[in-house]
Amino acid sequence: MGRYRDPVVIVGAGPTGLTLALSLGLAAVPVLLFEAEPALAHDLRAGSYHPPTLEMLEPLGVTERMHVTGIKVPQWQIRDRVEGVVAEFDLGLLKDETPYPYRLHLEQHRLTPILLDRIRESAPSVEVRFGCAVRRVAEDEDGATVWFTDAAGTLQECRASWLFAADGARSVVRRDLGIAFEGFTWPERFLVASTTYDLGRHGITGAGYIADPEHWAAVFKVPDVGPPGLWRIAYAIPPEADEAVELEDANIQAKLFTIFEHVPLGIERFELKYASVYRVHQRVAARFVGRRTMLGGDAAHINNPLGGMGLNGSIHDAVNIAEKLVRIWHDGADPAPLLDLYDRQRRPINIKAVQAMSIRNKRLLEERDPKVRAERLQELRDIAADPARAKAYLMNTSMINSVREAAAIQ
Repeated sequence: MGRYRDPVVIVGAGPTGLTLALSLGLAAVPVLLFEAEPALAHDLRAGSYHPPTLEMLEPLGVTERMHVTGIKVPQWQIRDRVEGVVAEFDLGLLKDETPYPYRLHLEQHRLTPILLDRIRESAPSVEVRFGCAVRRVAEDEDGATVWFTDAAGTLQECRASWLFAADGARSVVRRDLGIAFEGFTWPERFLVASTTYDLGRHGITGAGYIADPEHWAAVFKVPDVGPPGLWRIAYAIPPEADEAVELEDANIQAKLFTIFEHVPLGIERFELKYASVYRVHQRVAARFVGRRTMLGGDAAHINNPLGGMGLNGSIHDAVNIAEKLVRIWHDGADPAPLLDLYDRQRRPINIKAVQAMSIRNKRLLEERDPKVRAERLQELRDIAADPARAKAYLMNTSMINSVREAAAIQ
């Protein structure tokens, strides 16, 4: 184990924590991963993967397995609720930039089992403990101490050479390190409804955004348990709305028929499979590193889902810090500059790219000023009509530029 006696401890078995655990395990770095839940979470929100993410997961033996069930989405749209398609972007324009010139849609709860299977198959240095909730952490010059309750509820403690927090927006690790979570919470909440009705028959792409001052929405298709898959529609509900009332079938039906009022659906009701409501935040931790600790994923940054950047950015965190921890563990690299580099590569990029773009996407869809709205939609028409401009636009929205920009920081 070289100069480090204790393992790398990871808190949280979501995509971020599992990606890091697998990356370190394939490099024979000892890892202990704690997950508070008794099994992998069945998260129904995220599920869209951009080209750089697929590239990063490929060496881990994950991307190929994702394609077995995942849906390739080579085009995505901006639509006006009344007028229809405003702009359609073809990710095939990126074919010279990436081996994956498309989005891949696969529910997050289908990615995590793939990651866990790969750990169990190929990473014997990784131990995953479910039902172990981290209660408190403290770092020092030589590592970190982690206090956790095991599956029986007994309080225990362990030492970590390095501690990585992937324990979500309410991160215990971030709290105990006293790191501020700067930003804001949107006043409205998002309701996500899933239907088996095939919106694709009306020319709606597997990823799309519907602009309207009152009834904007995001639409994307995921595999579900097989054909015809599920179409998820996310829309805002007012701050004062009663969540239980909004989730009533009649109210969801009314909202969906309003969103698609100008689409010739030819149905009397949507077959709904499930629906949920959640709050949406835009927050970034004041720093991503301590002396022996690191933050990633939702513990480090959260944003609205418009653009599919939160999950992707989280996986980028994991792959980025994995490379640095391997160098520290096996090569004896000086930790301080590498942890500082992780902070400088990941935090500013999140603020500049992920936060700014997801906020801009939301404001575009809900813009109320008719003049401003018309100007912004016309700009998108013009961009989509020009292949060179469209490619430049896709380089940003597909996160290729942000990944390259981060890699260039030394």
